[in-house]
Amino acid sequence: MSDWRNRETRDPIARKKARHLSPPARSRAMHAMSARAAQGRFVLQKCCDCGEITYPPRDACPVCWGELTWQDVPAGALVLSETTIRVSTDLYFRDHLPWRMGKVALDAGPVALAHLHRDLATHDRAEIRLMLDRGGNAALFAVPPNGDFDMADPQFREFTVPLKGKTVLVTDARSAIGQAVVTALHKAGAGLIIAGIQAPGRQSDTQLAALQLDNVQSMPLDIVDQVSLAEALSKIAGPLDLVINTARHVRAGGVSIGSNPVEMRRAFEISAIGMARLAGACAPMLAGRPHGAFVDIISSQALSGAADQSALSAAEAARLSLLQSFRHEMRSSGVRVLSVFVGPVDDEDHQTMPPPKVAPARIAATIVDALQQGREQSCVGDVASDAMARWLDDPMLYAREKNL
Repeated sequence: MSDWRNRETRDPIARKKARHLSPPARSRAMHAMSARAAQGRFVLQKCCDCGEITYPPRDACPVCWGELTWQDVPAGALVLSETTIRVSTDLYFRDHLPWRMGKVALDAGPVALAHLHRDLATHDRAEIRLMLDRGGNAALFAVPPNGDFDMADPQFREFTVPLKGKTVLVTDARSAIGQAVVTALHKAGAGLIIAGIQAPGRQSDTQLAALQLDNVQSMPLDIVDQVSLAEALSKIAGPLDLVINTARHVRAGGVSIGSNPVEMRRAFEISAIGMARLAGACAPMLAGRPHGAFVDIISSQALSGAADQSALSAAEAARLSLLQSFRHEMRSSGVRVLSVFVGPVDDEDHQTMPPPKVAPARIAATIVDALQQGREQSCVGDVASDAMARWLDDPMLYAREKNL
């Protein structure tokens, strides 16, 4: 199905190279920082008593022993010094030497040790990003502040999911979101894009612009059908680097009012069971890749039940729970599992819903940006962003206000 002439070759009897992860031991405070870094935030701890901002994360203020809270702070910094590590006893760093580190004076106050992009030198201004390593742990990474820097820096690539030349599977390329994702991946330089099309095929499928692009190959795929999924994966002649699950089933209906058991079952089959089946089938293929990743699009309805879309809310909540479990399972192999939360989309499933709605192209752009930044969790649009903010602030209140 794919063009094997342009695929990487591998000696079938050669021993597979072990892929190590960065040191996993972290304190509870560091895990709290990682949870916020997963959302793309740059946060440090601030003392409630003396106002001191501190780094690295601690359980108490190092100045007055007061209580510390997390706070978003300016990301600017000045590079004070730099060094290149050429010898290490750690298995991960031994595979990636030389490795640049630098001491930076953060605009927020503390002086910290950060991973240093190769385009930076001593006395340069820098932007500090709180990024996740392949083991899911937060680390400070200094990059040029103008955003125009070399994305091919091998050290920076260890914190991201590069797309150039990679093989990507998009599960539902017939939907508006799927078409936008295929187009965005092609623009970002993906090598081969496998576009899943659920059977039966339609005559209009041949007219989809996204499927006419170079290096895009359509393939029959239904993630609910185990046979269809197995056959599709078996036809990918070569390694699989990235899976983007765009399959969704959006239908209205409550529990006792407007209930439709058939639609409810279908929602669970696609959102929960289908996603789990897809993840299980692709996990071994992704685990063998240096930058494997799995991306899933989740409705913000998963955060709290909606009376007018009960099946969607329940199925998406199950989907979110399964995705969290899958993320934990894949940390040991270095595979990144990303979630993209969306509200109502400007597509065929939300035709009767008034604005605000999110354009599919915006969802696709967010997916590409999340991969390039290594961001585990993203929200697209005002509806999803507001839902996440309210849910994080007070889940019980948000659940109550949701259906008022």
